[in-house]
Amino acid sequence: MTVNISDIKVLAFDVFGTVVDWHGSIAREVNAMGLGLDGHAFASAWRKGYVPAMDRVRKGELGWTKIDDLHRMILDTVLAKFQVTGLSPDAIAHLNKVWHRLDPWPDTVAGLQRLKSKFTICTLSNGNLSLLANMAKRAGLPWDLILSAEVFHHYKPDPQAYLGVGRVFDLPAAQTMLVAAHKEDLRAAAGNGMRTAFVTRPLEFGSGRTVDISRDAAFDFHATDFLDLASQLGC
Repeated sequence: MTVNISDIKVLAFDVFGTVVDWHGSIAREVNAMGLGLDGHAFASAWRKGYVPAMDRVRKGELGWTKIDDLHRMILDTVLAKFQVTGLSPDAIAHLNKVWHRLDPWPDTVAGLQRLKSKFTICTLSNGNLSLLANMAKRAGLPWDLILSAEVFHHYKPDPQAYLGVGRVFDLPAAQTMLVAAHKEDLRAAAGNGMRTAFVTRPLEFGSGRTVDISRDAAFDFHATDFLDLASQLGC
């Protein structure tokens, strides 16, 4: 079905991997710490615990727990796995907040500025509010509004997260669009009535892992980056 672009009012962005390079950012910071380990392997191991930790909250095994605290739980396990000892509590706390300091992809800021000229742009991230605000301040991300799973107390892919965008802006879901580099996220958004834009991020997991960036007819738009998406949307 052809999408009438004028019907779309709000673009909601997944953040980790779509807007910012979590893998490269974490690997660089860990390598710079001089711990004698592979920062890329460390970043991958840390991220591997992300979905299982959120699922514990989604299934009720844990009460509502924000991502900063879930990241710390995973980090303690990863530090033990890599046999990292001798870090002070302050150093561990600083490392845990590397997720607040993730670098944007090269096209991110310019692409968001173009998209913002025509649409309201916001986050729809599992990251907590302070994390997203600190990230935006550091990286110059020009959000109109920061929305987080923390607002809805539901992590994606719970329907409440996707439907929450329309409720916040008093719009039907069909006038909101999720922009993401993750097909499972987009499928869940579409299942809850949102429009969808797939943006390819082939290096999200570093150069050693293949990412599925194939075109999928289930999504309304397929773009190579935010600048390409802006052109397709007439910005």
